[in-house]
Amino acid sequence: MRNVLAAIALAGALVAPAAIAQTRATQEKNLERFERYAGAPIDEFDFWSLYKYQLVGPEKVVVWSTVNDAYLITVEKPCAGLEFARGIGVTSKQRRVVSRKFDYVTYGNGRCQISEIRPIDYKQMLKDGPDEKTK
Repeated sequence: MRNVLAAIALAGALVAPAAIAQTRATQEKNLERFERYAGAPIDEFDFWSLYKYQLVGPEKVVVWSTVNDAYLITVEKPCAGLEFARGIGVTSKQRRVVSRKFDYVTYGNGRCQISEIRPIDYKQMLKDGPDEKTK
């Protein structure tokens, strides 16, 4: 019985790094695509609610405030665990506005100060279709 448990533990230990590496590689590909459609940094954007989000790196997340309004947010380092978060939030200390100066990305027990906000031309990204690299 101990040998079976040891074998299961060893198999899990060998598979876990591969799963993490694949996730990071996928995030890096997605980040490259979003960056191609990202505009110049802005200080703030209107925010009523978090429509959806996509983690794209250790300190980067894309958030949608509406179906078509997406923003690439970079947070200050270190932001341990953000890239593996199961859910995130975005604070809005000023009424209905997310600000680079005052707001945070929150997840689990963590929160990280926003350091940069870049609007994404999401409509153009959808119009251009899937990225050839990810096919």
